[in-house]
Amino acid sequence: MNAFSPIEKSLWLHKVCEANFARLNQLIPGLDHIGDRLTAEVPGKPPLHVRLIERSPFTLVLELTHDFTGRYAMLAEPAVRLRVCLDARTVEMLSDTARPGVHEALRQAAEPEAVLDYKWSLNYFLARWLDHCLAGRYCFRATAPLQEPSLMSA
Repeated sequence: MNAFSPIEKSLWLHKVCEANFARLNQLIPGLDHIGDRLTAEVPGKPPLHVRLIERSPFTLVLELTHDFTGRYAMLAEPAVRLRVCLDARTVEMLSDTARPGVHEALRQAAEPEAVLDYKWSLNYFLARWLDHCLAGRYCFRATAPLQEPSLMSA
């Protein structure tokens, strides 16, 4: 695969993570109020699932994957694990079925440049895959924000 490899990788990694937040927010409207599990279906395409793994006030950890049928049933690909920073408005890919997390992958070579290169490859892949999902017209049903009870009654 031909990949864009910028010279100022740290700057561009941050820009990709910000752009991935915008992409994910388009794919999952109401991202900050997401339920535990959602499915997006497009006729003739495998369903796309999102599963909430962890929630804290400003951070979500999600798994996003396709669900194949037929002879590929039970195949969850690419099963990307994402850290969503709601306050910073960034999304960072942590791992997928083909690529482990940074600490696992770089146990022996945890030099800053190797970590940056690995994170770049994960997040550049995520940008392209989210673009693919959006081009395929996937969109999760918007979730309603939590409403505070009204003080006035009708």
